[in-house]
Amino acid sequence: MARLETILKPTRSIRLAIKRALPSGLLGRSLLIIIVPLVVLQVVSGIVFYDRHWANVSRHRANALAGDVAMLLEILRNTKPSLHQDSIIDMANQNLDLIVKFESDSILPNITKNPIGNLERTLGRSLEQIVKRPYIINTSSERQRVIISVQASKGVLHVSANDERLISSTTKIFIMWMIGTSLILFGVATIFMRNQVSPLRRLASAAENFGRGRDTPNFSPSGATEVRQAASAFMSMRDRIQRQMQQRTEMLAGVSHDLRTPLTRMKLQLAMLDKSNEIDELTSDVEAMETMIEGYLNFARGEGSEEVNPIEAKALLQEIIHEARRNSIQISLQINDSVELLIARNAFKRAITNLIDNAANYGEQIEIVLKLNGSVIELIFDDDGPGIPVEMREEVFKPFFRLDQSRNVDTGGTGLGLSIARDIVRTHGGDIILSESPLGGLRAKVTVPI
Repeated sequence: MARLETILKPTRSIRLAIKRALPSGLLGRSLLIIIVPLVVLQVVSGIVFYDRHWANVSRHRANALAGDVAMLLEILRNTKPSLHQDSIIDMANQNLDLIVKFESDSILPNITKNPIGNLERTLGRSLEQIVKRPYIINTSSERQRVIISVQASKGVLHVSANDERLISSTTKIFIMWMIGTSLILFGVATIFMRNQVSPLRRLASAAENFGRGRDTPNFSPSGATEVRQAASAFMSMRDRIQRQMQQRTEMLAGVSHDLRTPLTRMKLQLAMLDKSNEIDELTSDVEAMETMIEGYLNFARGEGSEEVNPIEAKALLQEIIHEARRNSIQISLQINDSVELLIARNAFKRAITNLIDNAANYGEQIEIVLKLNGSVIELIFDDDGPGIPVEMREEVFKPFFRLDQSRNVDTGGTGLGLSIARDIVRTHGGDIILSESPLGGLRAKVTVPI
């Protein structure tokens, strides 16, 4: 088993490296799907062309030049020495496009020179097969000529030929056409794929705005059929969710409002009765019910249809803290960054107020920090109260859950404050996370995207 894990570990590392190297976006992956086969096709085409066309043409051209050299050697061998030079040179210049020079009684130097290019290798093989004499090939001429020195029986024959006799111009043309058409196809594919991905980006933006409580009035289905279907399904889902939220809000508001009338009558009747311990207890219960009903209304208003507008976070926070200080709550504020947020002002104010009230109910010192962290703002609330046990920090966000099991609204509240706060923050695309505070109590960190 250990040996199997040792074998699989490098494979997993390679897979992770490949995954990190590949593009993560749909546009990049789509282009990669197009580019990879295109590149493979071009490479295969280039290899086939080089192996079949370029190699064959170069071999035939090299054989032709080697045949001309062999013919000149044969003429030199069968011609009288006094007629060598002028007649052969003139013939080569006029009919073969060659520059010929013959050095009598000369010997090629004994130099072993390995061919360094395809041109030298191809021409060398042709000379070995056709001329069958010692030779030296020099392709380093600045005038783009190939100089062939061949050992003859009475000296050394130097033949200078234009390299166009060996190199086919169709190779360059083919490569330029291949690269040019590839770039054109890549540009067309990029434009096409960008147009296909754009509706998906608009759909993602609309879904994100809806999750943050923002409206996207100009959004409409567009793009391919499948993208239109997804956009239509999203719009239908959005409408259903909005209807359900509106129905729930209206139901909570209606029930809470209707309960106020009998509670008011009960308070009046209790006020007309003689004072006693039982009457005081009933009066306290009625007041607790009124407090809970007010909490229900606040919870309903937290899911309302308040419009989202740009709000300066610093100004809003200073306003909330000013109102809290008038209620004798001791708060220190530290603002590191000030940004503008797209939020429902009253709802967000209610969420921050609930967090401050919750901290003030259990602690005497409250510290608030506002700072920017990347694309989100962080609001950190620290208090010096008793805190909340780790296992209960998610439970307190449930509606009507209270740490104080006595059901006394003076000590435990209605159990809706943190629920309302998190519900409002999550409606704006953020969240509230509870942890231990450096002051010894509870830290509530509110994150909201800009």
